[in-house]
Amino acid sequence: MQKLLFTLLAFVGFSVATMAHEGYHVGETISNFSLKNVNGKNVSLSDYKDAKGFIITFTCNHCPYSVAYEDRIIALHNTYAAKGYPVIAINPNDAVQYPSDNFENMQIRAKEKKFPFVYLHDETQEVAKKFGALRTPHMFVVQKSGDKYVVKYIGAIDDNWEDAAAVTEKYVESAVNALLNGQTVAIPNTKAIGCSIKWKK
Repeated sequence: MQKLLFTLLAFVGFSVATMAHEGYHVGETISNFSLKNVNGKNVSLSDYKDAKGFIITFTCNHCPYSVAYEDRIIALHNTYAAKGYPVIAINPNDAVQYPSDNFENMQIRAKEKKFPFVYLHDETQEVAKKFGALRTPHMFVVQKSGDKYVVKYIGAIDDNWEDAAAVTEKYVESAVNALLNGQTVAIPNTKAIGCSIKWKK
């Protein structure tokens, strides 16, 4: 019953937040972007010629929610990159307010955790604003359709940020599996749980 209730809340109860969301919505096409990776080279979605889509996460170094989800994000990439859905991690936080989120510390964190995915710096915060990202982490599953990138899921990674072993709904995983199987994403929107993005003053 509890699992059913949470799923119902994710699908219906969170719709108000979804409606108020500024930026991209499910079904809309996103614009390509180019951001600097921790290796110093710029990366854009068009660089991934064989990708079927992307698992895009707005995340950072300091937020406890982001830290709690790091291993699960790594696991998502390790599972789905080979199937055509690599993780694209983007840090949009203002490094003036939070020096732990500056580019140099991003490089250190990526090396410490051995991130298998790109970790991009949204220094101007323009990409986060276009997406309408609000939290770290905030997830966007995007499917490639011809030369377009269409949003198929927005929200949380799963239903328990504190304890990976207690997760009962894996929203991102379910969304990508549905897309790989040619199915409609059953729960296309949930509420992102995490720290607020630290916008420039």
